[in-house]
Amino acid sequence: MRKSLLRMTFRQLRVFRSVCNHLSYSRAAEEMALTQPAVSLQIRQLEELIGQPLFDYVGKKLYLTEAAEALQRASADIFGRLESFDMQLSDLQGSLQGQLSLAVESSAKYFIPHLFAAFRRQYPEVNLQLVVTNHSQAIKRLNANRDDLLIMSRVPTDMNLEFLPFLNNPIIAVAPPDHPLCNQSTLSLPDLTPFPLLIREAGSGTRQACEEYCHQKRAHFAQTLEVGSIEGQCEGVIAGLGLALLPRHAVRRELECGALRELPVAELPLLRSWCLVHPRGKYLSPVAQAFFAFVRDQRSLINALAERFAEPSSASQPGS
Repeated sequence: MRKSLLRMTFRQLRVFRSVCNHLSYSRAAEEMALTQPAVSLQIRQLEELIGQPLFDYVGKKLYLTEAAEALQRASADIFGRLESFDMQLSDLQGSLQGQLSLAVESSAKYFIPHLFAAFRRQYPEVNLQLVVTNHSQAIKRLNANRDDLLIMSRVPTDMNLEFLPFLNNPIIAVAPPDHPLCNQSTLSLPDLTPFPLLIREAGSGTRQACEEYCHQKRAHFAQTLEVGSIEGQCEGVIAGLGLALLPRHAVRRELECGALRELPVAELPLLRSWCLVHPRGKYLSPVAQAFFAFVRDQRSLINALAERFAEPSSASQPGS
């Protein structure tokens, strides 16, 4: 090992990680309660120890160099192991303590708080850091080793990953209650295509799955409107902008109150599995190990939680 690397300090690495997270010296300074020159000095000292630049400016935007990306992965491992050590000390004292860093695709964000609440009833001293992202961003976070665990569908086959499928994510077609299709008792997916379809942004796993499924079923929508969130899609449908294919978990309350109707499409729901994912060989903290074991072993509890989200209410049925 280069002797210069042994002179790196935890403070320098904390400042570096903050700059990486914000891609801004000024925001990192604000987070760390430092001046911007102090942040610049810490980064400059790190660059001298490493012997390579860590950041490039292109225009007014900050980018990580290859050396910075490598250091980011190494620092995540260093701080992860320190946090794990802290958790192990707590475990030796008779209680599991610490923080679970969990990233979830946006379609899972409605269910996962209920799942974590059930977990926390067993481990009340565990805290949660939850990041909501789309599919393409989740893959980037996996590559950067930024989280303890991720919850996603469509697990990449070209990455060396451990994954545990644990629950279906049903995708349904929804419309406003006054839509003409709500009067039909049965529909096929192509019956929806004359109407505008509200879709997610590029990079969304739900959008990709729906596009592939519609292509497979020869259902080609002439008009689509791109909306950058599930909530935006939901409000757009309520406003009468078109139809949408959405996770049933995400629109449970709108179905229950009658703001939306689930259309009786023969080819739906489209079922995908949510999976708990981490890189193969990744060292999991005691808290992450406990959460993984909880999801693996508590299937009956998870299914009971999911029943609240699984069935549409009578208000969402045609003719109700």
